[in-house]
Amino acid sequence: MKYWIYVLMFVGVGLASCASDNEPPTEDPVVDVKDTDTSFIKTVTFDSEDGLQMTADQYHIKLNKPVIILCHQAGWSRGEYKEIAVTLNELGFNCIALDQRSGGSVNGISNQTAANARAEGKGQTFLDAEQDIRAAITKYAAEYNQNVILWGSSYSSSLALKVAAENDKVDKVLSFSPGEYLPGVSVANTVKVLDKPAFLTSSKSEAGQTKAIFDNIKSTDKTQFVPNGAGRHGSSALWTSEGDNAEYWVAVKAFLAG
Repeated sequence: MKYWIYVLMFVGVGLASCASDNEPPTEDPVVDVKDTDTSFIKTVTFDSEDGLQMTADQYHIKLNKPVIILCHQAGWSRGEYKEIAVTLNELGFNCIALDQRSGGSVNGISNQTAANARAEGKGQTFLDAEQDIRAAITKYAAEYNQNVILWGSSYSSSLALKVAAENDKVDKVLSFSPGEYLPGVSVANTVKVLDKPAFLTSSKSEAGQTKAIFDNIKSTDKTQFVPNGAGRHGSSALWTSEGDNAEYWVAVKAFLAG
């Protein structure tokens, strides 16, 4: 077992410039990537496990490239990833940025899945959103004919660890600011059976609670990244507006390249 803490000097990382006031992807007719394997960014819909219609942004480059399922933090939407996903595309990864049913809005993008859940009287707790993540894994593992990489932020980073431990269609997991956010579920106990490559990070002040989960992960292929600077909670630590984003990106790129 290894516990790595990277203390990195600020390194310039070439990030795609996508200001937070950019227009979100527009919803276009359904695109079957098996018919036309050209790059696109589309807003798509599909059903969760209980039939709730979900919304996601699909950042597609090629069918034979790895695919990352991106899950947002509490009170937010798929808009958390409209800058991050473009950079991941440039690194060679297809991305699916989800609206889970537990959320709101960020970067000018409202969470349509959450709106649908409210309209249908469906539960919107953190645990209710787990089925949305599982549904996305099932759909896109089949569409891309490969296992996926699962990425979570805040509450969804805890769900990502839980799902990755239980789902054989997940090959790797990235968890930004995990914690014991799931009522009735011990994430620290759940990850005792997680035997897959795992990357955990957080703000510097959250490093202790992250380590409590990290230390229990069964896999020996695991990394905890602690920023040299103060950092930020969740995946938004990677936004270009955040002063410590470059050192996070260095660590993320190293993990994804492994």
